[in-house]
Amino acid sequence: MTAARSGGGARHYIVTGGSSGIGAAVAGRLAGAGHAVTTIARREYAGDTENVRSLRCDLSNLDRLEAILAPLADGPSPDGVVFCHGRGDFGALEQFSAARIRELVDLNLTSTLMVARLLLPGMKRAGRGVLVLMGSEAALRGARRGVVYCATKFALRGAAQALREECSTSGVRVGIVNPGMVESAFYDHLDFAPGEDDANHLTVEDVADAVLLILDAPAHAVIDEINLSPLKKVVRRT
Repeated sequence: MTAARSGGGARHYIVTGGSSGIGAAVAGRLAGAGHAVTTIARREYAGDTENVRSLRCDLSNLDRLEAILAPLADGPSPDGVVFCHGRGDFGALEQFSAARIRELVDLNLTSTLMVARLLLPGMKRAGRGVLVLMGSEAALRGARRGVVYCATKFALRGAAQALREECSTSGVRVGIVNPGMVESAFYDHLDFAPGEDDANHLTVEDVADAVLLILDAPAHAVIDEINLSPLKKVVRRT
């Protein structure tokens, strides 16, 4: 359970991609601990909404992103931002059109940088807060059919490392979680998925546990990176 802010009272967290999968699991855990949560996603959060406010936003629409998120940037700075949005798209590089490359990079990478850019000034002025980026095992090593996807995740990992250094003097902490294959709707539109045995995949709650470890670290310490993977890596074709 995430501790309350020093001095009492619940914290406020922003979770992108909070309508499903890992994002919904993180939002549910934080809200269940009594914290206020704002989810940013195309759909509303479907769980217990007592402590959750949903801000509907297509994070891939970069032209409208700043206008939609301006109220968050202008309001009180959040105690933490967890970036869980993104999607997978796989294939040989020559199968990707320029538009297809741009769409994946815009969603998985550029939108994360833009949201962080909007919220960081307030967090730095407040002298506190945590950014948690959602990487992937694809941020650690390249894989066949994953050129563009791996590129976005490698870039996110580099951004997390650079932001960790950039923010250290301001009191803002930055970390990244790199999960292996997670049993979730991520694979619904893909032609592969993790194996069905429990040892072949992580759960969204496993990843939420890792996120909360970073959020719960004491203010003087940073968990820079967490890599986690299923005990046995099995990929099945669907």
